Amino acid sequence: MTELTTDSPVDRISTDDVLTAHVGGKLSVELTTALDTGRDLSIAYTPGVAQVCTLIAEDPIKAMDYTWTGRLVAVVTDGSAVLGLGNIGPRASLPVMEGKSALLRKFAGLNSIPLVLDTGDVDEIVDTIVRLRHSFGAVNLEDISAPRCFEIERRVIEALDYPVMHDDQHGTAIVVLAALMGAATLQQRSLRDLRIVISGAGAAGVACANILLGTGIRDVVVLDSRGILSLDRTDMHAVKNDLAARTNPRRIVGTSADALIDADVFIGVSAGQIAEAELATMAPRSVIFALSNPTPEVHPTVARNYAEIVATGRSDFPNQINNVLAFPGVFKGALDAGAPAITENMKVAAAQAIADIARPDLSADKIVPHPFDDRVVTAVADAVATTARRDGVLRT
Repeated sequence: MTELTTDSPVDRISTDDVLTAHVGGKLSVELTTALDTGRDLSIAYTPGVAQVCTLIAEDPIKAMDYTWTGRLVAVVTDGSAVLGLGNIGPRASLPVMEGKSALLRKFAGLNSIPLVLDTGDVDEIVDTIVRLRHSFGAVNLEDISAPRCFEIERRVIEALDYPVMHDDQHGTAIVVLAALMGAATLQQRSLRDLRIVISGAGAAGVACANILLGTGIRDVVVLDSRGILSLDRTDMHAVKNDLAARTNPRRIVGTSADALIDADVFIGVSAGQIAEAELATMAPRSVIFALSNPTPEVHPTVARNYAEIVATGRSDFPNQINNVLAFPGVFKGALDAGAPAITENMKVAAAQAIADIARPDLSADKIVPHPFDDRVVTAVADAVATTARRDGVLRT
């Protein structure tokens, strides 16, 4: 029997345990109406169902009330950027998508169906989702590699009047913002004045930079595998060029060693490792979010030698930056409000709701709530729905 090792003996689990738990998959379909008598059959199926079909044909929006689409999220991937496993393809990615659907059900009470697409072509992915549009009420894009994920999300949002979110981007960004709010509050510092370095210019890194810039933070520097994103570089695609134009206000160039000098916050959302000597050059009372999983950019025990607050993406250390704090409530709130989109204001409201729950008990080891805190989904969903209604983001 092999064992999956972590740094916490309590969390060690055997491969046999994992495989046994996945036999037959993690999802099933359950009935919500009786099917025990002939009368039940006549109501649930023919002839009764024809009345519902006629109603929807006359008023298509009624499908949200009289089918499961109003509470159904499609989790869609092409398997091109799965966890830390990379491009493993659609079939091998299905256990992760089942897991995402299971989390939506467990935490938000939403139905969900995983769809793994056997194509890497952007046009084909978008066309497939659009053609299936009447089968669901929201789309969670998942584990699609950058930079294609940006175009896919943009085009699907434009094509559908349903909530659409690429969770690798925005779920991560929401929880990172919430954690940073908690850290700043604990340290009695202003978010706007922080110098922030983000390592990673893929899906999560770009979204984190965007949400932080959108909240008024002025000094954000982003790194990719070749160094600091800068207008001086000529080796970047359009998304990185756009980000370079809106970040790095001091116009520094070089590597992570140059970026981290006097930085207040390090946010790692890449597989790149950060040398211990570079952490020593950060500003006093620094904050380190080393979020790559299972191997962080810097080990938490090392990070604690230099930072006042440390967070990771792992469950076996304090301050887990876990997307499950965000995406179930975001989708629930958007569907509750009948919102046709998930806006930046809705994402920021979600982050604030998460931060507000943590606020009364803030400590260096608790800047976000625990993923199993049952207050989180309700608070996030309420904040998202309220913001959608306030801003008029409603289906007409």
